[in-house]
Amino acid sequence: MATTTPAGVRGGGRSGTTPDGAPMTHPQIMKALSGLMLGMFVAILSSTIVSNALPQIISDLGGTQSSYTWVVTAALLSMTAATPLWGKLSDLFSKKLLVQISLVVYVLGSVVAGMSQNTGMLIACRVVQGIGVGGLSALAQIVMAAMISPRERGRYSGYLGAVFAVATVGGPLLGGVITDTDWLGWRWCFYVGVPFAVIALIVLQKTLRLPVVRRDVKVDWLGAFLISGAVSLLLIWVTQAGDSYDWISWTTLAMTGGAVVLGLLFLLVESRASDPIIPLRLFRNKTISLASAASLFVGIAMFSGTVFFSQYFQLARGESPTMSGILTIPMIGGLFVSSTVSGQVITKTGRWKAWLVAGGVLLTAGLGLLGSLRYDTPYWHIAVYMALTGLGLGMMMQNLVLATQNQVAPQDLGAASSVVTFFRSLGGAMGVSALGAVMANRVTHYVTDGLTALGPKAAAMAHGGGGGIPDLDKLPAPLRTVIESAYGHGVGDVFLYAAPCALLALLLVLFIKEVALKSKPTSHAPAAASAVQEAPAVARAK
Repeated sequence: MATTTPAGVRGGGRSGTTPDGAPMTHPQIMKALSGLMLGMFVAILSSTIVSNALPQIISDLGGTQSSYTWVVTAALLSMTAATPLWGKLSDLFSKKLLVQISLVVYVLGSVVAGMSQNTGMLIACRVVQGIGVGGLSALAQIVMAAMISPRERGRYSGYLGAVFAVATVGGPLLGGVITDTDWLGWRWCFYVGVPFAVIALIVLQKTLRLPVVRRDVKVDWLGAFLISGAVSLLLIWVTQAGDSYDWISWTTLAMTGGAVVLGLLFLLVESRASDPIIPLRLFRNKTISLASAASLFVGIAMFSGTVFFSQYFQLARGESPTMSGILTIPMIGGLFVSSTVSGQVITKTGRWKAWLVAGGVLLTAGLGLLGSLRYDTPYWHIAVYMALTGLGLGMMMQNLVLATQNQVAPQDLGAASSVVTFFRSLGGAMGVSALGAVMANRVTHYVTDGLTALGPKAAAMAHGGGGGIPDLDKLPAPLRTVIESAYGHGVGDVFLYAAPCALLALLLVLFIKEVALKSKPTSHAPAAASAVQEAPAVARAK
């Protein structure tokens, strides 16, 4: 072995082992994972805390619906582009250090974002945030896989899913309260996570022990540049098409053609690289290929739910940012329950496919029903639809990564894990971009129709709105109803377009062959393979 592992604590669990061969107990694993989960909590909290504040933020900064979409898309774009690089770096360098670096990057982006004076500055800061959260998203699964067997990992993936759910529901609630508090304001949505991040860094330093194996291998920077360029061009095109230029135009041809060329160059470079950022041989495995494709469509469903609900509740139903967070609890509750329960049952049975199939069915049904949303839809209907969507997401998100990790060699663990995360992020970015463009178009259409129905004087208003986010409290009653109806119907259309994506994810999952989960952690590999993998994480007793 090329590693030197620090002393650990003996125990009697089944998942990981201490350096002297003694298995780690559940408390020891939880201690080792505590800082990692806290870091994930901070990143997700910082992401979701702005969701209910965004309508107010964009209004204060003088932005438009396009700006609203770009504030979300910018973070998703950089997160997507950075994820494969973080995954490959984790196969070469200290996973612990990379987690800490990604957390620092994310926090720095958040602090500067709070100082934004215009939407352009805010979008730039969101790019920095996305780079950090891309690392945290990819590395959390990678670190867990290095110390816990696939059979036991379902249990701990459920815990990560629970952290995701708590931060996802806590973020919008906290963000709503901060935005509604006059002496704080929305800028504190970016500052509030800093103390938690400092605590996470301290806990990570004390609890996560990951000895470093140094490999004399160059990072595939050219591959990283090409995949980042291809993804960025594609997402910029999707976001701007239909607004800045026509869907069928020379600009469209240039951007899509450029993305295709960069993509082909990426494949060429990866096929010849000695240590590619995304090993193309991974896709010879049917499970990895299908799981990656399914993750793409799950990403569309996941991010469409978290991004557009805040607009629905605030602009279609006139709720405050705080209430917007409270009203989304059914979806987050469903995600929390299903991710935790499915993880526990998978650990006991070693079987995971049934959960993926059930999740696909529930996700498709939930999004399809949400497609019927209108501004006056009874809330209990919406709550049921959101719960179904959350249950489906919880069953699919972590388990697609788990199925992939179960079938790769130790030296490819980081790359394989990040590939699935990459496609989920790519789907989310593409989904938010395309669905945001759809929503802007449909809302404009419904507003024009509504004003026309009110008469000539009201119809004249349709040509002077400027595309900004409206302030409902300043609108007269008839016009307010038109705006609420337009946003209600527009968000419903977004979910209706997202539902077929969930159906495609379900169809892909059906073709994945179930392989019983392994009972040994990834680091328990033959010496030839484990020489290039970090040893299991160990928690040191204090």
